Amino acid sequence: MTTERLDPHPMTGKLFPSPVPPGTGWPGDPAAPDTPVARTAAQVQQLAGDASSLAQLDARVSVCRACPRLVAWRESVATQGRRASFADQPYWGRPGPSFGDPEADVLIVGLAPAANGTNRTGRMFTGDRSGDWLYAALHRAGYASQPTSVGAGDGLELKGIRIIATVRCAPPANRPTTEEKATCSGWLDRDLELTAVSPTGLRAMLALGSIGWDAALGAARRLGWQVPRPKARFGHGAEAVLRRPDGQEVRLLGSYHVSQQNTFTGKLTEAMLDDVLTRL
Repeated sequence: MTTERLDPHPMTGKLFPSPVPPGTGWPGDPAAPDTPVARTAAQVQQLAGDASSLAQLDARVSVCRACPRLVAWRESVATQGRRASFADQPYWGRPGPSFGDPEADVLIVGLAPAANGTNRTGRMFTGDRSGDWLYAALHRAGYASQPTSVGAGDGLELKGIRIIATVRCAPPANRPTTEEKATCSGWLDRDLELTAVSPTGLRAMLALGSIGWDAALGAARRLGWQVPRPKARFGHGAEAVLRRPDGQEVRLLGSYHVSQQNTFTGKLTEAMLDDVLTRL
């Protein structure tokens, strides 16, 4: 008889299988064992549209299985493809829910979870070098309670800002397909919609990279917001003003992604990232 492998969570020491079943005590897990699971693009649209709160939306995001290629990849990394330095840790192995202040009026829109980052820790931009850069900058800007993000349960809190992604599962080679981005767009649309109608509203968005920029513009357009025509071009420091149906403006700013490819080469510097964050 095969015994299920269990590994200790690096923050709490509690034992978990990989991938982590919903509602089993992982720090920050928004789902329960009975959270409904989307298995098709149509079900993503239905479950996202029916979500009455960000908490409910996050729970449904975190158990989604609508993209077979992404499900297979994220779970294979969690079981057979772990990085050697994390081989003794459990892997989340599920989609990454949003992270941050539920009453935020600013959203950061990223690309997708990293295979050994969010896919391991269960928290956006946590456990990899991209996250090291982003959270250090958020701390300098006054949004984060600490400059480091090691793992869910490490005490990190965000104030006034929340992080979401264009695609919620780790994709092979960090490249989701057009179909996968389209399938996941229902979660993004509802995220923006619920944030916009919250008491604090949605004041600004920061898109990390051109894919996040295009996704934010696409979501705004699908929600019936006024977006610039011709389409606003992405660039570091680029800015576009979106207008919701109620007349409220939402500023969209662009930043080069905090990927190692950009930070190691100097395409993105700390000063450049700090400058964009101060404009939110």
